[in-house]
Formats: sequence, C-alpha cells, structure tokens
Amino acid sequence: MERVVVTGIGMVTPVGLDLDSTWQSLVSGKSGIAGITLFPINDEYPTRIAGEVKNFEPTRYVEKKKLKEMTRFIPFAMAASQMALENSGLELTDTVKEQMGVFIGVGLGGLEGLEEVSVLCHTKGPKRVSPYFIPSLIANMAAGQVSIKYGLRGPSLAHTSACASSGHAIGEAFRWIQYGRTPIMLAGGAEATITRIGIAGFSAMFALSRRNDDPERASRPWDRGRDGFVCGEGGATLVLESLTHARARGAKILGEIVGYGTSCDAYHITKPVPNGVGAVRAMKLALDDAKLSPDAIDYVNAHGTSTPTGDVEEAKAIIEIFKDHALSKKLWVSSTKSMMGHLLGAAGAAEAAVCLKTMETSIVPPTINLDDQDPECPLEFVANQARSRVVRRAMSNSFGFGGTNVALILSEFEG
Repeated sequence: MERVVVTGIGMVTPVGLDLDSTWQSLVSGKSGIAGITLFPINDEYPTRIAGEVKNFEPTRYVEKKKLKEMTRFIPFAMAASQMALENSGLELTDTVKEQMGVFIGVGLGGLEGLEEVSVLCHTKGPKRVSPYFIPSLIANMAAGQVSIKYGLRGPSLAHTSACASSGHAIGEAFRWIQYGRTPIMLAGGAEATITRIGIAGFSAMFALSRRNDDPERASRPWDRGRDGFVCGEGGATLVLESLTHARARGAKILGEIVGYGTSCDAYHITKPVPNGVGAVRAMKLALDDAKLSPDAIDYVNAHGTSTPTGDVEEAKAIIEIFKDHALSKKLWVSSTKSMMGHLLGAAGAAEAAVCLKTMETSIVPPTINLDDQDPECPLEFVANQARSRVVRRAMSNSFGFGGTNVALILSEFEG
C-alpha cells in the first residue's frame, strides 16, 4: 500500500485567519471566544458567547458575484483550501486536476440560509425564494465549490458525521490514496453554525457553556467548573499525497498519516457510551492500522469539548488504551477547543493540523482554563501554558452525536 503524506495545510479559525496566526494564538494560550456578534442576541438565549471568525474577507477567496451561491461555511472551506494548495506548492496540471479529489466534512451546512429563507418564505411567499437557496446550504457544496473553482475532477464527497465529519473526511481520503485509487486529495472540514437556530438548538440540549460573563474562560476541558462546550466556526484543509507522487514533484513533506480508526458507540444519540468503549475501539483500530504500540504516541489532541460527561469518558478511554503510559504522564494530552471553541464538523481537520504543527515545532499547545483538574481525569493535560517536547507521533480524536468516533495518527516524516 502507498504511504500517505501531508504537503499542505490551510486554516481559518476563531483565533487566526491563516495557519501561522492560528498557531501563534494557540501556543500563546489566546482565546477566540467572545460575545456573539453574528446575529442580534438577547437574554432569551441562555448562551450568548461563541468562537466567531473575526475580520474574515470572503472576497479574498471567492469572486464577489459567486457569494450569492454560498452560505458562510463554503467560503471558509474555499479559504482553507486555497491556503493549503498554496502551502503545498502544487502545480494544478491537467493530470493533477484529473486525479485530485476533494473530501470536505461538514456537520450541519448553511444554517443561516435555512433560517433566513424560512422566514422569507413564511412572510413574503415562496416566489421570493432564490434559486441559489438549496445549493448555498447543502453540505456537499463545500467540496463541490472547491472542485469547481480548481477544476478537480476526482471524487468529491461531504462526510457528514456530526463533530467527527472532517476526521472521517481525512481518514477516508487517506484510504483512497493508500489503496492506490488516486495519488492526491484535498481533505478537511468547514462549519458555520453560530446562528439563531444553531445556538438555540444546542442551548435547548443543555450542551453549551453559560459562562456568558467570562467568555474567554468558558471552554475549560477537564476542569471541575466546566459546564458545556462553546460553538466555534471555521475551516481547515490538508493536501494529502502518496509518497511516490510527493517525491516525484519534489514536495516539502510536512508529516505523514499512518493510522485511521473509526467506530460507533451504538448507544445513544448524544451521550457517549460508559467507559468510552467506542472511543477505545477507534483508538485501538488506529494503532493497529499504524502498527504502533500505545507507548509510541507522544501526544493526543483530544476531543476534549468541556462537557461534564464527555470529558470524563474520553479520559477513561485514553487510560484504557494507553494505561501506564498515560497514568505516568509520559503521554501528553491537550484540548485546543479551550481556545478555538468547538468547530463541530471542522474540528477534526483543524486539530489534525495542530498535531502536524506540534511535531514540526516541538511545542505542545495548552489546555487553557484548567485551574482545578477533575480527579476523575488523572492525565497530563498541559494546563494553561504551552510546553516544549519532541513529538514524533500524535493522535487526534473526534467524536460526534450518534456515537460516531474517529482517531487519526499522524507521524513526523521518516524518509
């Protein structure tokens, strides 16, 4: 089977409009969470905070006349994809365009468009609905619009598995290249759900933090004071190539994907199965796929959402897999959701990119706001400040509603 390497990374997040600014914010422990500005909000909303992408200019990545075809998540995907392609130095020859596919995971798609057109249809009638309405919000149009812009005629898919969406997108792109179906893929995720119905819906589930008076400290994975996750938005994309293809064009290799595991709890629509057994299975499958023992992993970028139950179950799962390697604190774990918020369908891709930067720089980003660690979670969570460490292999976990689980293993490139 082919080895699969990463040659490009693009990101737009609540803490930065590109890869470098995002990374600098994360290693500085800077939060991107603040009061919501994307829609008028009032005290009827129990949660009034989120991780918004600030000062984003979609016309840098999308022709102005094309914006009418898109809701907010699509320009995020196009921005991240453009940056990833530029970062890769890839020349889009006719051969590359014929082979290259696009897998962009999206959890919910264009909620703000659905919201606005529902009101319009009710108040002014169906004849006022734009012909661009449906194409602007369906989840696969992130991949579709990227494919159209660059003329990429390989497979184009949207993996929609809640908060595991972009983890699945990267894992499945990895498989396509590994099995020789195509030598090159663009894979990642995008999400934009900070809307009236998005915030209202997650609030109704009691899923969100209500620490409205102190937004930068609201996302606090594994801290005893955690009270829910914080919605974030953005996009992240990786250029993946077979090692053969990357070497033939003299590409700079940023890292390698070596393992992918996925499973389902088959237990509950939102709650994780007790003792994290579904997450255990995904992590074990990823390790088996990579042919690695647990003690070969130096760092886990955890799902770590800051929910009372989910954080405990993930900690139990990590302990079950890594045992003394974790309990002796040789394994470092952190959650960058403490700063970015939860990017939902884009989270897995953003966090895989973080793992690659961690290996490149030998800096592990922190879990901020971890002031009073939950004793049920006795792991080394790199609390509050980034720390230096050589990281040769990292795992990225992504879990979603419906009990869907993904673990990716990334490695520094070793010849």
